[in-house]
Amino acid sequence: MESKTVQRELFPLPAPKDGTVVVNERVTFRTAEGYRVVCVDGLLFHHYRIGDRMAEAYVMIMLVEAGYADQTDVARSFCYASRTVRRYQERFEAGGLQALGKLPGRPRGSRRGGEAERLRDRTILRLKTEGSSNRTIGCKLGVDEKTIRKRLRCLGWKQLDTQLVLFQQNSSASAPRKTKDSAAEGPGPTEASQTLMNADGAAADPADEGLPRSFDVDPLHRVFDRLLAALGHLEDAPPLFATASCVPRAGVLLAIPALEASGLLSIAREVYGSIGPAFYGLRTTLVAFVLLALMRIKRLEALKEYAPPDLGRIVGLDRAPEVKTLRRKLTRLAGMNRAELLGRRLAQRRVAEHGRAVGFLYVDGHVRVYHGKRTIAKAYVSRLRQAIPATTDYWVNDKRGDPLFVVTAEANAAMTKMLPVVLKEVRAVLGPRRRLTIVFDRGGWSPKLFATVISERFDIISYRKGHFPRVPEMRFVERTATLDGRSVKYRLNDRPIRLLKGKLRLRQVTRLTDTGHQTPIITSRWDLRDIVVAYRMFERWRQENFFKYLRDEYLIDALVDYQVEPEDPTRSVPNPAWKKVDKELKVARLAVAKLEKEFGMAAVDNPESKRQTMRGFKIAYGKLGKQIRAARSRVATLVATRAALQKRVPIAEALKGQEVIKLATERKHLTNILKMVAYQIESDLVNQLRPHYARVEDEGRTLIQTALQSRATIEPSDDELRVTLSPLSSPHRSKAVAALCEVLTKARTRFPGSKLRMRYMVGEDPA
Repeated sequence: MESKTVQRELFPLPAPKDGTVVVNERVTFRTAEGYRVVCVDGLLFHHYRIGDRMAEAYVMIMLVEAGYADQTDVARSFCYASRTVRRYQERFEAGGLQALGKLPGRPRGSRRGGEAERLRDRTILRLKTEGSSNRTIGCKLGVDEKTIRKRLRCLGWKQLDTQLVLFQQNSSASAPRKTKDSAAEGPGPTEASQTLMNADGAAADPADEGLPRSFDVDPLHRVFDRLLAALGHLEDAPPLFATASCVPRAGVLLAIPALEASGLLSIAREVYGSIGPAFYGLRTTLVAFVLLALMRIKRLEALKEYAPPDLGRIVGLDRAPEVKTLRRKLTRLAGMNRAELLGRRLAQRRVAEHGRAVGFLYVDGHVRVYHGKRTIAKAYVSRLRQAIPATTDYWVNDKRGDPLFVVTAEANAAMTKMLPVVLKEVRAVLGPRRRLTIVFDRGGWSPKLFATVISERFDIISYRKGHFPRVPEMRFVERTATLDGRSVKYRLNDRPIRLLKGKLRLRQVTRLTDTGHQTPIITSRWDLRDIVVAYRMFERWRQENFFKYLRDEYLIDALVDYQVEPEDPTRSVPNPAWKKVDKELKVARLAVAKLEKEFGMAAVDNPESKRQTMRGFKIAYGKLGKQIRAARSRVATLVATRAALQKRVPIAEALKGQEVIKLATERKHLTNILKMVAYQIESDLVNQLRPHYARVEDEGRTLIQTALQSRATIEPSDDELRVTLSPLSSPHRSKAVAALCEVLTKARTRFPGSKLRMRYMVGEDPA
């Protein structure tokens, strides 16, 4: 047999050590003691610490780029996917070694829902709405198609596929052909919202032209409308109501007819225009503010105590706007600085509808106390009887006590300085020809001001201030009359008086009470009966009651924000140094008077048998006389010091380098207007309730407040929104509110932003 000879290798390869990984016949690496060593053809190629992902990525790239191994072998050996190696190569080519330092996944310290992620989601939704595929969107954003599909699933896009197709079809079918000019301008949010049609593809009713449309099917899940708002195609979410029973505080929907009649929404649209594309637009924001005030949710922070879905059902949304949202909307409206114009337009509309009630106007200032840390101007608070940091608002009310408009005083100016400003605003509201009677208290007493006001076609009624000659009781005559449905009886004296050295001739009507007190009233109205003059003057307490009601029920004194704004540094204020010296002077004069009194009493009790002459008396009381002379000398020194000081100085000098600021007025003025509209709505409901409730003067406003706070069942249909209030505490109160519901239903008012007509009723008592 022939023997076979097997030739062995001349230089056999050594056996690999334990822990060595073979990439291919040329490349191996070994891991030990936290380090990794990479060898090529048995020579050291690279080494790095385990966990250094940048170095590891660099090694894999170098092995592939140098041709020592291919992507598949490198990825398999280093436990990566081939796509990961390619991604590392792309990063290295684009940004060099620094680009390899980005760790996979979300960066440390970052939170979900950041601005970059929200921007990416909006871009994905916009591109998807335009009809782009997931692959196209992924290519544009530099991510994988699976990532786009996952984000769309998280955003709820699968629920909107059918509606999106319908939206695109309707938009392409109903969109007019663009000219060159219109193509250059591009579609605005209003145009996009007008192209929406009904969900079934039917054409919109011509009577509903201009109303926003909604593609959401579920009123409690407004996904598509929020998407359109995020894409900039919706200015305000249209209201969608769901059937619900016993909704808390849903009785506030009784205010919708009066809210529409007030003109707030239409006038605000003219004044502010729009606050930009948003789910909670201008209309929704204003309706929410007014209804929250009527529900006695007095501050925005109080919204935290209520569930947004429950409040949202009342206004036709899945969720009512919350604290931060309303603050942002209020800040945006205040940034336009148009609250004064809004108040003037509302007052003009109120005058046009209730012209007879503004023949007499009551003007008075309301002081809002400030307890913050800022240094602002002081104002005298009569209810506290002291001057403390505060801001003064001057309100104008009609003869029934309902507010007409409000003006914020500049640096707590007195009535004598603010009355011309207020009357200028009154003239702008009521026109140049109408003659009006202004009723105010003693704070506006100034004969020179009276002459100026009368020359501008205004009449005045006010209390007389200062000393006046008393009228003999035999000259008073008892007067009786029925005014505003009430029986009135006064003991009055009527006579003419002259002021300003006879240049100003006025009429004084003096009332005598049972205690003998006389109250003089001056007026420029010679055509009115004396009892009418007295009645109109004493009815000024309606305005005081109005202030108390707003303070208790609407929290009108609360701060809306803590912002401040610069104040005029040249404004004249009382000199603090002069006031300090004047206070010391008063104390010094009291001390002199006390010593002189003691000296005089000693002179009266002086025994003449011991001290028969004045010289002897002075010697005996020399110490007391010396104290009197020292006190008089101090008084003279203080008088000279006070005379050398200015009584008033610029506020910048008075504050001695401190910041000259005042509380911001725009947002507070705007909220005052909205709360004023809420009060007017209550008053209108009370007037409509008057024929159906005997005790309306005593309990009317309380009954309306109870009805607005009551539970109600909401039942929407195609063209009607039925609101059924729960029975009230007693049958006669339920009957009165039921009669009010019939009056409101006959008005056929639509809910703002929808075609649903309001229908009200009171449910039957189960008992």
